[in-house]
Amino acid sequence: MPDQAETLREMMRVKTSSSSSSTRHTRIITVASGKGGVGKTNFSTNLAIAYAQMGKRVVLMDADLGLANVNVILGIIPKYNLYHLIRKQKSMQDIILETNYGIQIVAGASGFARIANLSEEERKQFVEEISKLSIADVIIIDTSAGVSNNVISFIAAADDAIIVTTPEPTAMTDAYGIIKIIATEIENLNLGLKLVVNRVKSVVEGKKVAERVITIAGQFLNVKVDYLGYIYEDAAVQTAVLKQKPFIVLDPKAKASICMKHIVSRLEKVDYKDGGGIGEFVRKLLGKS
Repeated sequence: MPDQAETLREMMRVKTSSSSSSTRHTRIITVASGKGGVGKTNFSTNLAIAYAQMGKRVVLMDADLGLANVNVILGIIPKYNLYHLIRKQKSMQDIILETNYGIQIVAGASGFARIANLSEEERKQFVEEISKLSIADVIIIDTSAGVSNNVISFIAAADDAIIVTTPEPTAMTDAYGIIKIIATEIENLNLGLKLVVNRVKSVVEGKKVAERVITIAGQFLNVKVDYLGYIYEDAAVQTAVLKQKPFIVLDPKAKASICMKHIVSRLEKVDYKDGGGIGEFVRKLLGKS
């Protein structure tokens, strides 16, 4: 698995030189969770759009090979998906899809459980096709919930791995579980491992959940996990899901949308600006008019 991950990393890390001899490379962000139902795919989709709103060229790949949902959240019915790619019926250029949200998506293969764990030959061919996405500034990979060889490979190949959890005890336990597997299965772990707490009722709740997971990971696994931020429990999110539109587009001023923009700002190490400064930011998060 380490060799496979290294191949994936190198092929997705195609650098382009400019006349000034500067280089850039595609930033790869893998989003994972220890269990299903924590809002991982919704997070990945809105994260991609938040990046696009910063002027980045973004590709969102639904790498949940078996239960894909990105296209459902976006209200899109793709003609081709990763199933056609893996079966060598189509190329990456054939299946990549433009959206009305400023991002491109690579749809997952919903309903095809047989490809949920690829063979070595299938994975090698898959990697070769993924390398064609290197024209993007950011590739966000939404993995399946839990742990499989595919998930570990994508995490090992990333610049950043974001683990999404919620305040539920089972979600917290599973978040620690996937961090433990990452720490034990990936040799020479060299990526930014980050934690996002979804569906929090307060800033304090998000911080307490993160501190618990991060502290235990540090004590028992000797792994550094950074607290990236939280997403408020917000009725706007459920409304957006029902309407099959990203919440950051449907209601840009919703508390969840502001949280998402703040998370992207932290990832890019820039100040979050929304016209009103930090005071306005905090006021909106508190739901005050």
